[in-house]
Amino acid sequence: MTQQNFQPTHNHLLRALPAEVQTRLFPHLKLFPLPLGKVLYESGDTMNHVYFPVDSIVSLLYVMQNGASAEISVVGNEGLIGVSLFMGGESTPSRAIVQSAGHAWQLAGTRLKEEFNRHGDLLFLMLRYTQSLITQMAQTAVCNRHHAIDQQLCRWLLLSLDRLPGNQLTMTQELIANMLGVRREGVTEAASKLQKLGVIEYSRGKITVLDRPKLESLSCECYAVVRKETDRLLPYSVGPGLASKPIAEPPTDPL
Repeated sequence: MTQQNFQPTHNHLLRALPAEVQTRLFPHLKLFPLPLGKVLYESGDTMNHVYFPVDSIVSLLYVMQNGASAEISVVGNEGLIGVSLFMGGESTPSRAIVQSAGHAWQLAGTRLKEEFNRHGDLLFLMLRYTQSLITQMAQTAVCNRHHAIDQQLCRWLLLSLDRLPGNQLTMTQELIANMLGVRREGVTEAASKLQKLGVIEYSRGKITVLDRPKLESLSCECYAVVRKETDRLLPYSVGPGLASKPIAEPPTDPL
């Protein structure tokens, strides 16, 4: 896809917005390149923009004092980077780093908050997206504590695939190890098992998923939990068989 072909609607959150909201926001979007390894914000930074990925994936990481890190969630074309901006916190203790290069639509935080404060469709959509993100974070913490590296890798690959338009990821084993918070040797061994089973093909930093159903069967239940909750909360499905559905009406106050 060339830069000229990118549209705001290639991000599923932006596509799910009603036409009138799109009319107000889309003129203020700027296409922003996201090279591999770019840090969108560090822990404690004040956020001035949000980013809606199109063909890229951004990891949210927690970094320890000794430099060790672990991924708490991944965001791609299903969502946005910068939820703390409209939640009122303006900053977060996590780091946002590009794990798969591509592009995102950038929007000034003032524009987003202006629309958010209308208490309309964007507010309810963003709150539901935030709940789905919290679910992913919680499930990731449980998975990292209780499941083997093989299962964690399967979960991570599936979540990443759901947030990209194709079946290939550009990713080194060292970077995957940093994301999962494990040793590189463990990732190498797990990836080799998947390659021998014909599930993936790994070559020169590129991972191609050849058998997604098999990959899902080898994953722990954590992927299914996150996927189910995301599908329940958002007006679209992530991953294969993407389908839009109307935004649910907010509940009316009975009083």
